[in-house]
Amino acid sequence: MSFRTTRTVDYVEDVSPGRGALPPRAWYAASDAKSLSLGGDWRFRLSATADAEDDSFAAEGYDAGGWAEVTVPGHWVLQGDGGFGSPIYTNHLYPFPVDPPRVPTENPTGDHLRVFDLPDDWPAPDDGGAVLRFDGVESCARVWLNGTELGEFKGSRLPHEFAVGSLLKPAGNVLAVRVHQWSAGSYLEDQDQWWLPGIFRDVTLLHRPTGAAGDFFVHASYDHATGEGTLRVDSDVDGRVSVPTLDIDVATGEPVTVPVEPWSAETPKLYDGELITAGERVPLRIGFRTVALEDGLIKVNGKAVLFKGVNRHEWHPEKGRALDLETMREDVLLMKRHNLNAVRTSHYPPHPAFLDLCDELGLWVIDECDLETHGFTEQGWRDNPVDDDRWTPALLDRAARMVERDKNHPSVVFWSLGNEAGTGRGLTAMAEWIHGRDTSRLVHYEGDWNCRNTDVYSRMYASHAEVERIGQHLDGGPHARRDLPFIQCEYGHAMGNGPGGLADYQQIFERYERLQGGFIWEWIDHGIKHPELGYAYGGDFGEELHDGNFVCDGLIFPDRTPSPGLLEYKKVIEPVRIEGAGADGTVRVTNAYDFADLSHLRFEFSYQVDGMPTGAHTLTVPPLAPGESAEVKLPAPAPDGNGDEVQWTVRALLAEDTPWAGVGHEVAWAQRTVAPRAALPAATGAEPTADGDRIVLGPAAFDTRTGALRSIGGVDVTGLRLDVWRAPTDNDEGASWQDDARYGSLWRGLGLHRMRHRLDGVDADGDALIVTTRVAPAAREVGLRTVYRWTSDGTRLRLTVSVTPEGDWKVPLPRLGVRFGLPAVSTGIVSWFGSGGEAYPDTKAAAKDLLWDADIEELQTPYLRPQENGARSDVRWAQLGGLRIDGEPEFWFSARRWTTEQLDAARHLSDLTPGDTVWVNLDHGQHGIGSQSCGPGPLPQYFLKAEPAEFSFVFSPAE
Repeated sequence: MSFRTTRTVDYVEDVSPGRGALPPRAWYAASDAKSLSLGGDWRFRLSATADAEDDSFAAEGYDAGGWAEVTVPGHWVLQGDGGFGSPIYTNHLYPFPVDPPRVPTENPTGDHLRVFDLPDDWPAPDDGGAVLRFDGVESCARVWLNGTELGEFKGSRLPHEFAVGSLLKPAGNVLAVRVHQWSAGSYLEDQDQWWLPGIFRDVTLLHRPTGAAGDFFVHASYDHATGEGTLRVDSDVDGRVSVPTLDIDVATGEPVTVPVEPWSAETPKLYDGELITAGERVPLRIGFRTVALEDGLIKVNGKAVLFKGVNRHEWHPEKGRALDLETMREDVLLMKRHNLNAVRTSHYPPHPAFLDLCDELGLWVIDECDLETHGFTEQGWRDNPVDDDRWTPALLDRAARMVERDKNHPSVVFWSLGNEAGTGRGLTAMAEWIHGRDTSRLVHYEGDWNCRNTDVYSRMYASHAEVERIGQHLDGGPHARRDLPFIQCEYGHAMGNGPGGLADYQQIFERYERLQGGFIWEWIDHGIKHPELGYAYGGDFGEELHDGNFVCDGLIFPDRTPSPGLLEYKKVIEPVRIEGAGADGTVRVTNAYDFADLSHLRFEFSYQVDGMPTGAHTLTVPPLAPGESAEVKLPAPAPDGNGDEVQWTVRALLAEDTPWAGVGHEVAWAQRTVAPRAALPAATGAEPTADGDRIVLGPAAFDTRTGALRSIGGVDVTGLRLDVWRAPTDNDEGASWQDDARYGSLWRGLGLHRMRHRLDGVDADGDALIVTTRVAPAAREVGLRTVYRWTSDGTRLRLTVSVTPEGDWKVPLPRLGVRFGLPAVSTGIVSWFGSGGEAYPDTKAAAKDLLWDADIEELQTPYLRPQENGARSDVRWAQLGGLRIDGEPEFWFSARRWTTEQLDAARHLSDLTPGDTVWVNLDHGQHGIGSQSCGPGPLPQYFLKAEPAEFSFVFSPAE
């Protein structure tokens, strides 16, 4: 006897894109035709395998009363209190065996049911038809309506429509959707993100009246020489195009040329129009602009553009990729308010409403196809689908669905073939199809280093030195590549504390015409809200294979709070340059916009004395055109600081409300010191005296045996001594594939996290107390000879620390300074004069020096994986716990309610428990940050080398 099992789910492993769906077409949110959103509560049943249940659930009358419920749009693994499985995070490894196109038998499958009635005003069946549109389903779906199978599809982040007009009935319509987590399509969607199955974008029923618009293509070019725009709307249904404000009323397919204001990311002028066919009126938002590759440069409207961009995954900490309109708008508003002008939709087309917002508010867009096969690197790209003809129809389907959906958005200036998918014939086919379909945009793909299929040379994480060579056309490579413009489609890896070195990159971008900017990786930390951990990352759901917190690498935290990295980037890319005053009291203002003049800004300046502003004044700046500069005289003389430091600050502010920020929003700023502060007092004269087990020096008491500081002016002090350790940042730790110069590993290998302090002497030298020590790690011959010299004038206490390295130091230090503890009960609000926000040697462009105050908790930066954070740079003085601390020279200051060692050991913020001591760091130096969590480490000028150093602090009673 023989047996043969017939599988009913073979389509899951079919490399084809699916069957039954209508051809792709332009997407629009609304028209005068009726539509019905099918979002909301759906009945849901989860099975462990693709074929565990038959398709009887799709039949009319099926009783699903015992099923659970999920919300659509949504991901089932983020619902049901964990009963529907768990998220999985991998960077590039497939979380299943690589055997394309096969997927595991263990294939979570969600059956979804939605019963709906048509609205009372829904047109009669003889008035046209209807289509059912799915905007995003991961990763493979099979669909039935009223018991009739419509088909199945793959391509998770792309729309699919089905004709359903003949199947609808007034009431009791049964929509059944079977969704498989894994499919052949999963091999094309390996995109450094959480694997999250479900119907995560809108499901909509669209009435299609007789004579309704089908597909249409809005061509709206701009001639910068004449100031005229040419509009032509091609439509597969004849009709007319009306743009009242331009007096346009023409037939579809007919071009018309009129004077217009052009669209750009800086001046996103849109004209409201309408496509009118016999059965439908479709609103149009038309932006006139021309994208071209000219003179080896990317030009829009005749001008080369500089991308100041970011990569954006769609993310919400509770809903995953199921974003609502307000969340999308919040993203765009944050981008605009932080001076970003471009976004790469990594690594798939976003919800189309996001592109509407980019059109409206102004962002250049690289629209990226739903394609990545990164996991095939593990086998040297063998069996890579993009070089296998069997998969080419699926690749072309994905390209077409992206282009056709998004082709009417003026914000989209590039089509990107995908990301990290190697090279191959399928990519060439995609590029050829796109070039043939749309000549009004350029094609991008980073993996094509030979630039056979692309219009731009694109790289990820190229070092500063390599980018400079590229800017100089010294990078070699094929001749075709050397003549193309260059962008960094990913750089400045924003994982944890960082990224560092952004200002240095920007200087290089602006130095060479060929370099047209780049896109920070990435926009948001993909933390998942968790009741115990705060935010979860890879491994927190018991995944057998995961990449930890590599998914937390954004410029904003999961709750969309800007990180210090975003504030740094805003400053680095600000569109107005304000440079220091000349001897005659002038500043130089330069317009760094590509298109806009400065008429929308007002300028003000103020002087500060010891960080305190003395009052704002208006600074008159002409409405400079892009690239123009002007010398502007400060209208008031600098005040006399009487020994305090005097600075000025100039700010560029919005003169009026805009759609993305209100009047007074700060766009750019600069500072300069015009009168330095006086030197710190010597604080000498009082002599140390013995008093039992104490040595008294002015307001301070020391341990007679060890020379350790016990108190200052009645304030208890714990454990003041040299400190060189910091809890390594993600960038200190480096990426796993970077074997050289991963500083966290080098520091731990040397033992800098377990330094030992040997006391060599406690001596009086006139009016000074001298404590001599050697600080060194066990098992190593290197050390730091450290001398603490204490003096006092009776009221103030001065500490001078002298450090001399001994041995052969082959690695830089993490930090160099002193650490001590103060009683937490007496330490709350901290005041200081220095940078307001977190800053390190290569992340301090945004460090605005003023007088600040905050409580200890506010000094912490809540990186999802705890690490070194919160240092304030260029601090002249700080005041906390009853003490004032002045530094010479300026110092880095941080304070926290746990030790560095506890910070280092924590995996989540919930692991950190405040103690009874506030630990204060006063640092003479910090090692740079870099972005080695994926990119290059700090530049050499930001290394904290082990070399002789001397620095001083003066402690006095708080004012």
